[in-house]
Amino acid sequence: MPTIVYVAIAVVVTLLVAVPLTYSFVSSKRAKAAGDKLSEAEKRSREIIDEAIKEAEGKKREGMLELKEESIRQKNELDREIKDRRAEIQRNERRIQQKEENIDRKTESLEKREQSLTAKEESLARDKEAVAKLNEERIQELERISGLTSEQAKEHLLKIVEDDVKLETARLIKESEQRVKEEADKKAKEYVVGAIQKCATDHVAEAVISVVNLPNEEMKGRIIGREGRNIRTIETLTGIDLIIDDTPEAVILSGFDPVRREVARIALEKLIVDGRIHPAKIEEMVEKAQKEVDNTIREEGEAAALEVGVHGIHPELIKLLGRLRFRTSYGQNVLKHSIEVAQLSGLLASEIGLDVRIAKRAGLLHDIGKAVDHDMEGSHVQLGADLCKKYKETPVVINAVEAHHGDVEPQSLIACIVQAADAISAARPGARRDTLETYTQRLKQLETISNNFKGVEKSFAIQAGREIRVMVVPEVITDADMVILARDIAKKIEAEMEYPGMIKVNIIRESRVTDYAK
Repeated sequence: MPTIVYVAIAVVVTLLVAVPLTYSFVSSKRAKAAGDKLSEAEKRSREIIDEAIKEAEGKKREGMLELKEESIRQKNELDREIKDRRAEIQRNERRIQQKEENIDRKTESLEKREQSLTAKEESLARDKEAVAKLNEERIQELERISGLTSEQAKEHLLKIVEDDVKLETARLIKESEQRVKEEADKKAKEYVVGAIQKCATDHVAEAVISVVNLPNEEMKGRIIGREGRNIRTIETLTGIDLIIDDTPEAVILSGFDPVRREVARIALEKLIVDGRIHPAKIEEMVEKAQKEVDNTIREEGEAAALEVGVHGIHPELIKLLGRLRFRTSYGQNVLKHSIEVAQLSGLLASEIGLDVRIAKRAGLLHDIGKAVDHDMEGSHVQLGADLCKKYKETPVVINAVEAHHGDVEPQSLIACIVQAADAISAARPGARRDTLETYTQRLKQLETISNNFKGVEKSFAIQAGREIRVMVVPEVITDADMVILARDIAKKIEAEMEYPGMIKVNIIRESRVTDYAK
């Protein structure tokens, strides 16, 4: 065992000594070989560099030659271009010189022409002075011959021209109005007559009183009650005056509010049927009558909307429509008038191709403000528009309500149709009644307006104020003047008066010559 160890140690020591020696020997041989190769490489590189220098010098000479050739070629081209430019400049100089010569010649010509014009102007000025002098002499001679000054002659000529223009204007106006009137009358008659024929509603005249019949005269005393307590209770609860006079077996209810009057009438009839008349019973019957009238109002409103065919109206507006059942205007029941206007509006809208439903809706609601004008401040037009806005009606309907009396401008054809339907319903003979005072005042106003025009001899309001017949002085008003006079009178009537329907202006000019055979 130790021997093997010794041998191993000896081998390792041998290896440790031999390996460096071997590496040094091998390294020296490699270094020598590398030195030989490096010498050969340096020699080869010097040969390559020499060849590259020679080749570069050759290419340099070739490049210099090419550069010289290119510079010579560019120089030749530049010389040719300079030569062409010089030739072009010479040509331009010759043209400019020619133009300057032409301008000089034209300048001389213009100077000569200017001198000639100056001479002509001076000659014209002298001729103008001579013509003015001759014209003045001619005017003086004409004034001497005619016996009129120039101003008088001008006025005479203008008068002749004015008469001719007036005659021609009147003729054109008459022809245009006649043609338009014929066409408009034809279409309007078709629409209006067709609408009226299809719409026939009942009209009743209602007053501000209601009469309740009594079974006997004894009932009057029971209605009055002890010391008048019953009648005072009825009047206090209903707001209606009871008139108990010598009228046999009847009591008169008087009040401007038709709804309250109806409540009082129903309550009194119930009390008469019941027979027990005292303050507590009166209060009970008035409450029942109020509920009954409210139901009637709602039913009347629904019936009106159903009759016209309008749906979707707010329940509050339906109630207000029902209140119109107890409201009259010039003796015409407002609810029936509203129904008629709605039907007429729908018929007219169908004739000209508009929305029939919107037209009927606007016509039905156009007087809705009259349901509250007793209780609220403002005109029925403004109140109606406010109610329609409150209950979310369409802008077309609101504008139709606002514009049906001309308070605002119509913004749609529907509004114009409602205006026309309202006028048709109100102007129909028998639909409304005016007071005698209003009627006579309108006739006097018509005659006064006509008599204030120059050349009018007399005027007469006839046909219940539907026509004004005007007699003119023939020597003052000519046939041409009649057309303009009729138009002026009509315009003044429109501006100063309020009236239903239309008023016909009829001008009469009559000349008579009388002689006697002896």
